[in-house]
Amino acid sequence: MSNTSLIIGIPVVIIGLVVVGIFFSYLGTWLKARMNGAPVSVFNLIGMRLGGVPYSLVVDARITAVKAGIEVSTDKIAAHYLAGGNVVPTVQAIVAAQKAGIELGWDRACAVDLATKGSGKSVLEAVRTSVDPKVIDCPNPESGRTTIDGVAKDGIQVKVKARVTVRTHLDRFVGGAKEETIIARVGEGIVSTIGTSETYKTVLESPDSISKTVLARGLDVGSAFEILSIDIADVDVGENVGAKLQEAQAEANKSIAQAQAEIRRAAAVAVEQEMKARVQEMQAKVVEAQAQVPLAMAEAFRAGKLGVMDYYKMENIQADTSMRGSIAQPDGKK
Repeated sequence: MSNTSLIIGIPVVIIGLVVVGIFFSYLGTWLKARMNGAPVSVFNLIGMRLGGVPYSLVVDARITAVKAGIEVSTDKIAAHYLAGGNVVPTVQAIVAAQKAGIELGWDRACAVDLATKGSGKSVLEAVRTSVDPKVIDCPNPESGRTTIDGVAKDGIQVKVKARVTVRTHLDRFVGGAKEETIIARVGEGIVSTIGTSETYKTVLESPDSISKTVLARGLDVGSAFEILSIDIADVDVGENVGAKLQEAQAEANKSIAQAQAEIRRAAAVAVEQEMKARVQEMQAKVVEAQAQVPLAMAEAFRAGKLGVMDYYKMENIQADTSMRGSIAQPDGKK
C-alpha cells in the first residue's frame, strides 16, 4: 500500500512543482500589472506565451496606456503585435496625441503604425509631426541635387532652394502620399511658376511670389501631410539657356547648310565628269571620222573618181590655207 501511494504521490508532487514553477515565472509580471492598476490574469499570460507573444512587452504597453487613462485590453495589444506592429511606440503615440488634444483611437494608431512599417518612420514620429510641424528641404539633399532649376520666358535659368513646413494629417496618413510626393509636387510647381515669368528679374525681385503661387495650388491634396508654408531659402541666376539653345540651333542650321552645299558640290562634280566623258567620246568620234578620210581617198583613187592632179590641187589648197593662217598670226599662236 505504501508503494502504491509512493507511485501516485511522486507524479503529483512533480506536477505540483511544475505548476508552482510556472506560477512563479509569471508572478513578477502578474504582480507588476496588478500593482500598476492594469491587472492581467495568469491564464492570459500563459495564453500569450503559448501564442508566441512576449507577454512582458504587452503588459508594459498596457501599463503605459492605463497610467495615461487609456483603456486597452491585452488581447488588442497582442493582436497588434502578431500583425507586425510596434506596440510600445503605438501606445506612446496615443498618449502623446491625448496630451496634445488630438483624437487618436487605438485602431487608427495601429493602422498608422502598420503604414509606417519598413519606411524608417514610426507612428510616434507621425504624431509628433502633427503636434510640432517639420521642415522638408526641397529638393532633398540626398537626391544629389541642390537646387530646383527653372527657365523664365527670356531664356535665363533660375535656381531655387525651398523649405516646406508640413504637419501630419493623421486621418489621411494611411494611404496618403508621403514626403517624396510633397517634394516632387513643390518642385514641379516652382519650375512651372518660373517658366511663366516674363523675365528672371521678376523672380529675383519677388521670390515670395513663387511660394504664394505654389501654395495656392493645394499640393497637399491626397497626401499624408498638410502644407503650412513654402519658403524660398535661396534664389540664384543660372545659365542663359535661351542663348545656348539659339547657338545650338544656329550650329545645327550651319551643319545642314554645309551638308546641302556638299550635296550640290558632289552633284556638280558628277556633272563635270560626265561632260568630260562626253567630250572624250566626241573626240573619239572625230578621230574615227578623220581616220576614214584616207580610206575614202584611197577608194576614190581605185574607183577612178579622184585623179592625181586633183589630189595635188587639194594639197596646194591646204598648204595655202596654212600659210595664210601663219601670216594672220605672226607670233606663232594657233
